[in-house]
Amino acid sequence: MSVVFRENKRDNVTKFALLGSSGYVGRIFLEQLLRLNIDTLVLTREDTKAMDVDALANKLVQCRVTSLINAAGFTGKPNVDACEHQKADCLHGNAVLPGYLSKVAASAGISWGHVSSGCIYNGNGPRKEGFNETDAPNFSFRSNFCSFYSGTKALGEEILADDPNCYVWRMRMPFSHVDSARNYLSKLMRYERLLDATNSLSNLEDYVAACIQCLIKELPRGTYNLTNPGSVSTRQVVQRLVQAGLASDRFEFFASEAKFMEKAAIAPRSNCILDPSKALAAGIELPPIWHSIDRCLKNWIPESRKR
Repeated sequence: MSVVFRENKRDNVTKFALLGSSGYVGRIFLEQLLRLNIDTLVLTREDTKAMDVDALANKLVQCRVTSLINAAGFTGKPNVDACEHQKADCLHGNAVLPGYLSKVAASAGISWGHVSSGCIYNGNGPRKEGFNETDAPNFSFRSNFCSFYSGTKALGEEILADDPNCYVWRMRMPFSHVDSARNYLSKLMRYERLLDATNSLSNLEDYVAACIQCLIKELPRGTYNLTNPGSVSTRQVVQRLVQAGLASDRFEFFASEAKFMEKAAIAPRSNCILDPSKALAAGIELPPIWHSIDRCLKNWIPESRKR
């Protein structure tokens, strides 16, 4: 069953609907929405199972929802290699579901936001300054070189490209101060051997706050790269982990990406830099990448303290 928090009967109240609240990203959305005292309607899989546009749209209208957030999707566990074996679920979660929600939002007459990914790119962009929102994906089904996960995320964005009610929020390799199997920093601590690559990253709390800012400020709809400004290499982050006392200096690295693919991966990986200039120019707050990494390491909560 769906749950409504802080039910308020005022006609002008801001109320968001959230899908995917139990996931790694969705949990942070719920925490921040409740912290902001925003009435939140939590949607579950049952609400979307029938893919009935009218039924869900009517529910949103009856509950006076003003904006919808889709934090649901399919990433694969423990990593995107799993998507190569669960293609139907991956395609549904990352492309079919967003297309359905687009119709629901249009029918309900509301704005909505979709959690997407920068994994649809590889490299540092045609201008060598990071990919911006107008650059065509080069790590997708249409490029004939990608993981199945990246292909479905690019397809999801393609489906939403002409939706005038939609925000597409791109993240990259999320991290936070809380130890988790989904946390980029935690992954580096746990892998026996690493691939050295340069990437943009998204602090999870910063990312979610930026998404909510888009809705509250009613910024122009469209795609936003929501990565912390700057880029980092794997070796640089590992050095920070060692300096913070969170890891010993024992890390080994693959000699090349080819060796990584040969020994440790099934699907090719996206390594890319995104340009967040559009978001920053719109007034969205995104602290520099090293500022966010150091803040997380200073306030680190290990798995043992979460229990």
